[in-house]
Amino acid sequence: MPIRSICAYCGSQPGRDPAHVAAGRTLGKSIATHGLNLVYGGGTKGIMGAVASGVLSNGGKVTGIIPEFLVDMEATRHSLGQLNELIITKDMHERKHKMFERADAFVTLPGGIGTLEEIVEIMTWAQLGRHGKPMVFANIGGFWDPMLELIDHMKRQGFIHNANLVQPLVIDRVEDIVPAIVDAWGDASPSDGDKAIMDRL
Repeated sequence: MPIRSICAYCGSQPGRDPAHVAAGRTLGKSIATHGLNLVYGGGTKGIMGAVASGVLSNGGKVTGIIPEFLVDMEATRHSLGQLNELIITKDMHERKHKMFERADAFVTLPGGIGTLEEIVEIMTWAQLGRHGKPMVFANIGGFWDPMLELIDHMKRQGFIHNANLVQPLVIDRVEDIVPAIVDAWGDASPSDGDKAIMDRL
């Protein structure tokens, strides 16, 4: 199956709505029960920690990728030891590239500026034709509605060229995310040349 691993972008904090942490756990469980691996930013707190916990508690495998300077801010070293694989990078730039290389799809749960920056960069690379990997906004409780409205506004104003390449799925129910990815891309050829792609970015 071409879809082997899913990258989750999400907040290192829990946020104010308990539904967001619950969605993280549910996504993690779904990733594990579909036999897929999780690639994520390595945090063991907040929504990030909930996704990883959901995968691990259901027998799945987790790769955490975190810069050295964030280890004690977004995680505990004890919790990091429970991950199947831990990659500590020298900076955020290296982290993002490794997350891209390891993932076959990207799911964005609620989060803050860092979460937004991560998915926007992935969308930018898609617009530039650098990848065709699936991208999903987990629109829990309409969290991403303002962002989606902004994207539509930019399209109408003519600032998103090759808009056909920037068509993330928008899914409200977190339980539907992994099945939608597998159904849509399960028979597609895996994206090749990731290393060459990253060398050009």
